[in-house]
Amino acid sequence: MKQSGITYQPIIQGLINFSLLVLYCAVIFSLSDQSTLPTPKVFNQQDKLLHVGAFFVMGVLAWRSFNSIISSPTILATVALAFCSLYGWSDEWHQSFVPGRYSSISDWLADTIGAALSIGLLLHYRKGKQSITHGK
Repeated sequence: MKQSGITYQPIIQGLINFSLLVLYCAVIFSLSDQSTLPTPKVFNQQDKLLHVGAFFVMGVLAWRSFNSIISSPTILATVALAFCSLYGWSDEWHQSFVPGRYSSISDWLADTIGAALSIGLLLHYRKGKQSITHGK
């Protein structure tokens, strides 16, 4: 889409990415607001793996969301990780008020680790892609 010299495609893509991130955060909030979750316990500490997986996805969504406004890969990675880690912290704080749930530093660390894994992979991919493009 183009009108009076303005290309709207990056703006629309940015809004879509940001909307997906907000929607995903709302889903996590909704799950955290339940007293119990319908997940069968298969092994000890499986909740940590679920936290890592959920925030791995959030890391990708945060990266894509902030990518439209931040051009530096290092700053992008820092902002995306800070967002995910702070959201994980706020989610743990929120759970401390939900009957049947509790807040856990180890859950917050698992959240942060999951986001760091995906963001680290995206940062590595982007820097590798830039070095190929720039002939380095």
